[in-house]
Amino acid sequence: MNSSDSKHSSDLRVEDIEKTSSSQQPAIDAHYDPKYVQRTLLKIDLRMLPLLGLLYAVALVDRTNLGIARIAGMNSDLKLNVNERYSIASMIYFIPYILLQLPGNIILRWLGARTWLTICVVGWGTAQLGMGFVPTWGYLSLCRALLGVFEAGFFPALVFIITTWYKRHEVQKRQVFNFWYALLINIFFQRLRRILAYALTGLKGKGGINGWAWIFIIEGIITITLGVLTWLFVPDFPDKNRFLTEEQTKMILDRVEADRGDAIPDKITGTKIIKHLSDWTLWAFGILAFKIILASSTSLIFVSFSSDVLIIYDACLRYGFFITIILGTMGYNTKMALLLTAPPTFLLYAVYSVSAAVSCYFFAWLSDKTRQRALWLAVQNIITMAGLLITAYAKVNGVRYFGLFLVNAGASGCVPGVLAYSANNITSHSKRAVSTATIIAAGGVGGIFATTVYRQQDFPRYLNGIWATMGCQLLMVALLTATSFTFKRRNQLARQGKIASLEDTPGFYYTI
Repeated sequence: MNSSDSKHSSDLRVEDIEKTSSSQQPAIDAHYDPKYVQRTLLKIDLRMLPLLGLLYAVALVDRTNLGIARIAGMNSDLKLNVNERYSIASMIYFIPYILLQLPGNIILRWLGARTWLTICVVGWGTAQLGMGFVPTWGYLSLCRALLGVFEAGFFPALVFIITTWYKRHEVQKRQVFNFWYALLINIFFQRLRRILAYALTGLKGKGGINGWAWIFIIEGIITITLGVLTWLFVPDFPDKNRFLTEEQTKMILDRVEADRGDAIPDKITGTKIIKHLSDWTLWAFGILAFKIILASSTSLIFVSFSSDVLIIYDACLRYGFFITIILGTMGYNTKMALLLTAPPTFLLYAVYSVSAAVSCYFFAWLSDKTRQRALWLAVQNIITMAGLLITAYAKVNGVRYFGLFLVNAGASGCVPGVLAYSANNITSHSKRAVSTATIIAAGGVGGIFATTVYRQQDFPRYLNGIWATMGCQLLMVALLTATSFTFKRRNQLARQGKIASLEDTPGFYYTI
């Protein structure tokens, strides 16, 4: 992972100060005023990132409201306490969510970003609305499955779209911003939602509808309204956008073309999908995502208010589903249980999450600055492992809690880090669609796997789960070493002329 590899990565053909030995032509960026470039990028940032972050935060809220509705009367009305009905209704969401990631990205490229995202948002809002009218738990499960169908297309599309607008070493900071912007909104929504749910239970009997059903109905209407805003304001792909001038659009496409040669999308075909899936590094990135999610789930086991962080990762959603139920078992009535879940941990959780956000952004800035990905991902792995060991073996609870801060800080930054690492080493829209879908689907599997690793019989230290997570972190370091060696070797062969071109793109070099 030396500096020479960094200098020959994506910005090599873009920055005027860096040139390959085989070409002394000025980079395309050099033909544009740097202030003009920055103003245009800021315009894109403001148009795209806040709304996409808001939509993702709403998706997180919509997928985790069963616990609130259950304690508000849904449990008795739909008889969810029979056998495993509630668990089935909760987890059936993940089946289509995992399986439909790749088909969603294929449809995205076919329909366009604005149309597809609108369909996703309105679709899951309609599924949410439908939950307010279900007569049995079977119909509830069907609506949950439909929720998974439409949300499956959203997050990989979000990641895909962001990567198409920027140069490779501009991506990670924006992924981090979007990620933590959604988290902060979600913190507020999660608390406000419980207070809102408290108020909505007062609508019991209005229009012949129970109080719990109003929770789904109101939230569904809000989401559908956001779907309309999606159609009006979310930008499409750069080559199809309507909010930039022709000169600005040309500049963005020039930058992307100079950076990696895929400003104009290629056609997605079955042959290409199979070819991309045969690339072992794509699966390595997916496994990296799987390991990150498992590490992220650790903090949930030990401190309940970490759940919102894990909801961001689609990992181990049990707290979001069960917290209001647990309060109900303590003897609180419905309204008090809803209120008690809102304010008590807000300030402490804010400190917990902000510390992770600072670490996340610092490593994103460092990674973009040095143009190295694997090295800083490995450093964050080490931080995570240190936190795991402290949490497992420290005697003082305060020290163990500090270990959770380290775990959260280390694992949080790896999520956008892996997304950026993958995006930096891919050209063509078809491979980008396959890659982002595979990574996010693997993360979803990791979230389900996490629920089986931390077993109740291992309470209170969960040593088996922690060591399983440690093993995954060590495997992640091994995979980072393998991908770094592979990319570095391929770069060397390309410079020596022994490989015609990397990723079928002349002048392209991998980011280590």
